[in-house]
Amino acid sequence: MANVIITGSSRGIGFELAKLFADAGHRVLALSRNNKPIDDLQHANISNFSFDVSESSDIKKLEAFLKRNWETVDILINNAGSLLNKPFLETTTEEFEAVFKVNVFGVAEITRTVMPLMPNTGHVVTISSMGGVQGSMKFPGLSAYSSSKAAVITLTELWAEEFKETGPSFNVLALGAVQTEMLEEAFPGYQAPTTALAMAEYIKDFALSGNRMYNGKLLQVSNSTP
Repeated sequence: MANVIITGSSRGIGFELAKLFADAGHRVLALSRNNKPIDDLQHANISNFSFDVSESSDIKKLEAFLKRNWETVDILINNAGSLLNKPFLETTTEEFEAVFKVNVFGVAEITRTVMPLMPNTGHVVTISSMGGVQGSMKFPGLSAYSSSKAAVITLTELWAEEFKETGPSFNVLALGAVQTEMLEEAFPGYQAPTTALAMAEYIKDFALSGNRMYNGKLLQVSNSTP
């Protein structure tokens, strides 16, 4: 059984992932700013506390938890994300920075924190978006969000190269439309063909075994536009 960290676990894909891994017998650390939904599950295999990936004090809380409770981390799923849907000319520098603090700098910081505990067979899976894929269809209002999701694609490629001799493996999934609260914020009224649970099932399986065949790869997981 694996030790699994999942960020952004209060709703949508992250919430479903935490339940799927825990129900399968894995030990899960489910992290989110709002930890009540996970806390309400009272699942024996899930640990959780309120966690903001962009706050250095919360990174220290994570370090303390791992030191006390876990000797290894087998899987890290960087799922937490911040969305801003706003015309570029109306977007302030502070708003742009806030998106990048979560979607890029936060991903880098938690990965740096967890990596020393990961074996060479470990797997870091970062959740990106089709909006961050070069050449894909783009949408107005998502300049900060989509550019941040492009950044973590390149980060993943760089990490895989830098740590190819020692591991762990790094891969990034660019998701298409999934019926979540975040999708509703980006595309009000749009009905996606894929549920959060269905996507979580795919990500769970990929996190457990995808590193046997892939490292440093971008996989486009999309059956729709947006």
